[in-house]
Amino acid sequence: MSTNPPDLRPDLAPRARIADTPRPGQPTIGMVSLGCPKALVDSERILTRLRAEGYAISPDYAGADAVIVNTCGFLDSAKAESLQAIGEALAENGRVIVTGCLGAEPDYITGAHPSVLAVTGPHQYEQVLDAVHGAVPPDPDPFVDLLPASGVKLTPRHYSYLKISEGCNHKCRFCIIPDMRGRLASRPAHAVVREAEKLVEAGVRELLVISQDTSAYGVDLKHATDRGHRAHITDLARDLGQLGAWVRLHYVYPYPHVRDLIPLMAEGLVLPYLDIPFQHAHPDTLRRMARPAAAAKTLDEIAAWRRDCPDIALRSTFIVGYPGETEAEFQTLLDWLDAAQLDRVGCFQYENVAGARSNALPDHVPEEVKQDRWTRFMEKAQAISEAKLAAKVGQRLPVIVDEVDEDGIATCRTQADAPEIDGCLFIDDGAEGLAPGDIVTVTVDEAGAYDLWGRLDD
Repeated sequence: MSTNPPDLRPDLAPRARIADTPRPGQPTIGMVSLGCPKALVDSERILTRLRAEGYAISPDYAGADAVIVNTCGFLDSAKAESLQAIGEALAENGRVIVTGCLGAEPDYITGAHPSVLAVTGPHQYEQVLDAVHGAVPPDPDPFVDLLPASGVKLTPRHYSYLKISEGCNHKCRFCIIPDMRGRLASRPAHAVVREAEKLVEAGVRELLVISQDTSAYGVDLKHATDRGHRAHITDLARDLGQLGAWVRLHYVYPYPHVRDLIPLMAEGLVLPYLDIPFQHAHPDTLRRMARPAAAAKTLDEIAAWRRDCPDIALRSTFIVGYPGETEAEFQTLLDWLDAAQLDRVGCFQYENVAGARSNALPDHVPEEVKQDRWTRFMEKAQAISEAKLAAKVGQRLPVIVDEVDEDGIATCRTQADAPEIDGCLFIDDGAEGLAPGDIVTVTVDEAGAYDLWGRLDD
């Protein structure tokens, strides 16, 4: 059992979990999925298509006829991690197909690894399948190779990511996601709801709604109604809330209409949880980022959300050391964090990314200053988290069980905790009869900086 570290990266998906036993002679594809939950969903879609064609899925390089590496290109450090993963796959297996965000720069990949079999960009599912067919022809057995109704999932059975759109219409100077994934392209609401229904029918107890800009869902569709479902985030959240699973909203920009989601949280239809990428608080820094510069108004919004839904948990990510950030601007961010009292916080040190407009900005911050500001920011965030969790001691909270280890210790999450990126609640005694996906009530006995400990209610 371990507690969450304060430097947990907020851009990463949970580790992909694959449980598939191939039949004798079955063509087998390995999968390495890097980056964010949106990339993990892409991996699930690719593997679902391959599984339907008779391929087995391998969790490692050694047992596979070829390996797909789904890459991340969000930061230069993530690009380096992707290149390293490709190199490991080539060394261990030798037959590697590359896809994902870094695949938008094929020359960058082939320059480092010229022996890869193919390179495709993000959500280019057909091209990935073509590359797999060329490397490892399918050989399905229609009497044996049956696909689960929910498709192939890389997360535990009891929770699933639900991607509602691709792309983004924002033009933040530090981000190249719109260049890699394009402008906002929302899925029809009826298709999202149908997928969610199938997931719940298959045993999913928690739906994690993701996109690049969840608040903007349906804007490109002019919020059209189709088959009884309207493509608007408020309507979609209400529809999903009828399915009987926890519904958690990620990547919600603080547009004014977000306040319409809060009553759904107060009613219990949607979890009282908002993941909002504020990024900074000083108006000048936000303008250099090309983001809305209304930090004071944001504090008013936060106060209104908490007034209407006192149990709401707020998580966000921030960038420190952005080009031109002065000590005074950074101090404004610390003061804002004091005022906002966010529940869960992640933080990046700014990095140049090839193709980002922020690279050309003047007054880049020295690395040692970035590190110092990151440390000071996380110290304040940790102190806020510790005080907030201490206030939960003695409270009765519903939790969802993620796993129970061989010693009978259950790792759970409260409604304020998303998988991997937030905290945990541990039950040290009497949890032997619990199973992943169970939702139970606990009384909180102890609090740390990021995690809680509790006991099952009688």
